[in-house]
Amino acid sequence: MKIKGSTVVVTGGAQGLGKAIGLKLAADGARVALVDVNAEALESAVSECQQGGSVVKAYIANVTDEQQVDELFSTIEVNLGRIAGLVNNAGILRDGLLVKAKDGVVTDRLSLEQWQSVIDVNLTGVFLCGRAAATKMIESDTKGAIINISSISRAGNAGQSNYAASKAGVAALTVTWARELARYGIRCAGIAPGVFETEMVASMKPEAYDRIVGAIPLSRTGQLDELTDTVTYILGNDYINGRIIELDGGLRL
Repeated sequence: MKIKGSTVVVTGGAQGLGKAIGLKLAADGARVALVDVNAEALESAVSECQQGGSVVKAYIANVTDEQQVDELFSTIEVNLGRIAGLVNNAGILRDGLLVKAKDGVVTDRLSLEQWQSVIDVNLTGVFLCGRAAATKMIESDTKGAIINISSISRAGNAGQSNYAASKAGVAALTVTWARELARYGIRCAGIAPGVFETEMVASMKPEAYDRIVGAIPLSRTGQLDELTDTVTYILGNDYINGRIIELDGGLRL
């Protein structure tokens, strides 16, 4: 698909990877819909994205709410035209060990709230937004692409039962949708990032940061433009379908 002039939706677009993706798409001439629940950060992100002259709009929506998601995509279509792309980026962390014990006594457990909140946003949100985007593309006879942001943690990572499960599910959805939606001219692919230089990573304690970077064969974190270039590569290459691109500098959990 041609990015310039196409309408692309980015969830979790107020900060971090989502904002970086929005900035790149806007710079490449796309009409961008940034979606988030953080109104203040979202408005700031939109202002940054608009500086290049592209049409960029903010949409406040909870991706876990079915009605909100369906209304969101209808509104975006009215405002920005036929939807041709979706980057499912919204996600949260609620880390914790499955059980924590000392001297044979369990002192803490991963709570159901910790589990469910991550599954709701990271997996159900991807499902709802992917379904809504595919519906709009099919109804408007638009050949497009859905990109799901998975994670290196999908292989399993201590302290992240909820997050790892959600991101493994996202990878499975990617392959499933690629097989189901190709008949309509809709591609689906994923990106599994490793450690990228976001605000969260930059705020880590120096010893923790050094430990993580030391485990990466390239001895550095990923730069945001390296991820955003991968997004535009997938959107622009009409033969990429059903694959997860591992973008982790060689790190394997």
